Amino acid sequence: MNSTWQSAAEERLGLTFESSTMLGGGDFASSYKVVADNKATLFVKSHADPPPAFFTTEATGLRWLRDTGTVNIPEVLAVSDQPPFLALAWVEPGAARAGTESALGRQLAALHQVVQPSFGREDAATTGSLAVPNQPCDSWCDFYATQRLIPLIEIAASRQSLTGNELKRLEKIASRLSELDVPDEPPSLLHGDLWAGNRLTDECGNSWLIDPAAHCGHREFELGMMALFGGFGEDCFAAYHEAYPLQPGWQQRLLLHQLAPLVVHAIKFGGSYRSAVKDAMARYE
Repeated sequence: MNSTWQSAAEERLGLTFESSTMLGGGDFASSYKVVADNKATLFVKSHADPPPAFFTTEATGLRWLRDTGTVNIPEVLAVSDQPPFLALAWVEPGAARAGTESALGRQLAALHQVVQPSFGREDAATTGSLAVPNQPCDSWCDFYATQRLIPLIEIAASRQSLTGNELKRLEKIASRLSELDVPDEPPSLLHGDLWAGNRLTDECGNSWLIDPAAHCGHREFELGMMALFGGFGEDCFAAYHEAYPLQPGWQQRLLLHQLAPLVVHAIKFGGSYRSAVKDAMARYE
């Protein structure tokens, strides 16, 4: 571990780190399982050069989610942007049980019913390794266009991740979101990056959510992220729909919500993700 942020973390926590084990997973931060001198086990992560306010923004999102009392979120123990680190209570991993998936579905349904004043974030903080904006917006169409697709178009153009023609096609979709029959629903508090790697299962089979890009958005976006890379069982979606029924045709709209994360992955990784972006755009042209 880097001695600078380790010293800062130890000072904030009032502990000494006796041992650490580097953890795998993730493509952005370095993560560690740390055992402190009081024998407590912690999860700590850092990054050499994160976007501005990256870890404090993540910590704020974790606290928002945890404060709803709907989903299991590890407690934030300490956080700093200079030097950058985030320390969380450790979740001891275990195996899923018979009711794990359905329980998560009900928990997410409860989370998404927490009333929010607008789309975006009240603090307007950027999220994710690409620092996408989250200015408050009154409508989903405005939010998805101005805070997701258009900023991602600009990043993709600057990094030459998509061709000029592909960027124009994406701009056209962003301009006609109101024509695509996405149900008008109130903003939901979302985890914002809910793929299987950001969901832990503890020793009792309970699900815990980590690494959020928390913001207020359309709840179908959350389900789109969950469906994009797999890892969530059919029981999870069924339990969600039973607890908080989705509007007809939601399965067919998931690809529209997946378009933004697909562009993110095309920017970061290229390859097959660029083809996936083109295939998704073709559905909405």
